[in-house]
Amino acid sequence: MLFVFVSLFLFSDYYWRENPFLQYVSLLVVIVYINNFLLLPFFVKKKLYVLYVFVFAAISFFATQLYCYAFAQCGCSLPKCLSDYLWQTLVPLIFFSFVWVLYRFIDKQEEVEAVKKEHAEMELKFLKSQINPHVLFNNLNTIYSYSIEKPEDTPELILMLSDNLKHVLYESNEKTISLEKEVHFIDNYIKFQKIRTEGVKQINYSKTIDSLSHQIAPLLLITIIENAFKHSTLNSEIKVKINVEEGVLNFTCENDFDDQKVTTTDLKIGLQNLEKRLELIYKDDYEFNIDKNRDFKVTLKLNLK
Repeated sequence: MLFVFVSLFLFSDYYWRENPFLQYVSLLVVIVYINNFLLLPFFVKKKLYVLYVFVFAAISFFATQLYCYAFAQCGCSLPKCLSDYLWQTLVPLIFFSFVWVLYRFIDKQEEVEAVKKEHAEMELKFLKSQINPHVLFNNLNTIYSYSIEKPEDTPELILMLSDNLKHVLYESNEKTISLEKEVHFIDNYIKFQKIRTEGVKQINYSKTIDSLSHQIAPLLLITIIENAFKHSTLNSEIKVKINVEEGVLNFTCENDFDDQKVTTTDLKIGLQNLEKRLELIYKDDYEFNIDKNRDFKVTLKLNLK
């Protein structure tokens, strides 16, 4: 509206009498909204900036021609038409494109702040669940048992526990870490679980990774794995599969559970927090599904950064 009134004020003698511009405003509104809601989101997401410039120029050119010969009916030449009327299409397009970019930047900053806050909250929750007397007590008991029965394996267990504590305390503070560190953390965790649940639960853990140099947000997969160990029944099998190919991670975790003893809320509370974190960090670069028909199966497809 500001653009309309300024235009009418500057060119009042012509515009107030004939009003071809006021007729053109309705078409201009359509062009601006198509640009802001369709063209800009599409081309920016695909990063086709050069192509967008050509489309932008084409729209401006044809809209100006339409204004000259359909609305104003000036009968002027093409260069005269462009020099006199092109600004009427370009100004609102450029202005509202700038507004779109500005609001997108503001939204991005808000998302960054939300990610930082969510990361801090998730880190605190994870530390409370991992580094507490109960968990340390179980791990130390495992190491103590091995020190008596298999003393030659004890140093390795102590080193594994040390690595995991280091990962949770320090490396998980980063926004992203190497996939190698995250997988090493999971390897150690599952080794401890195999020792602790020997003869009680069967663990089927497999991984196929084409490169460990990819980056991933820390402590994502462990939430799903912990959930499986926590809620799986005795004498059952836990299946954990990690596959990374061409920068795409496919993760599957499957376990049996007793729906009479464990409520759906108990099963999903940690996974809901995980999904919220995935939405904040990876936005449209992930697929997260939970299937609880026969077994409790969680699948995650993630485009690694």
